[in-house]
Amino acid sequence: MTTDPITRSRKLLDVAGVLVRWVVGGLFIYMGMKKALDPVTFLKLVRQYEMTNSPLVLNSIAATLPWFETFCGLLLVAGVAVRGTALMLLAMLLPFTAVVWHRALAIAATKALPFCAVKFDCGCGMGEVFICGKLAENSILIVLAAWMLWGSGRKLCARFSLLP
Repeated sequence: MTTDPITRSRKLLDVAGVLVRWVVGGLFIYMGMKKALDPVTFLKLVRQYEMTNSPLVLNSIAATLPWFETFCGLLLVAGVAVRGTALMLLAMLLPFTAVVWHRALAIAATKALPFCAVKFDCGCGMGEVFICGKLAENSILIVLAAWMLWGSGRKLCARFSLLP
């Protein structure tokens, strides 16, 4: 018995979507928990972006963002509200990527370094990273979040697996 090539490719896309959801979710759980367990260091990193001088805003960002990332990762792994979570990831990743880009340009100009030679701790939970690698990683995460927002990875989700 042969399977229809369209059905087979659809099943492969479903499996890939679930794997992407689990990997992205696991990554956000890891990064969020790493920041949540060391809030003082994360606060210092957030302060370096010089987006605001308000201690209330800085402390709010340092206190809530890691837990929000962790929560989004848990939702993805569990398969709950996948499209809404993907939208929230895009809402976090797009401005974060722009801010990291801006800071890297400033560091490159100040130290007279080539752009891809810039290396700093961006606050993502991965320590010091080369900026070109970080921007590539964020671009991939943005594409994957957009793919999940489009509807991929809905297999093994609570809504679609548990309801008749």
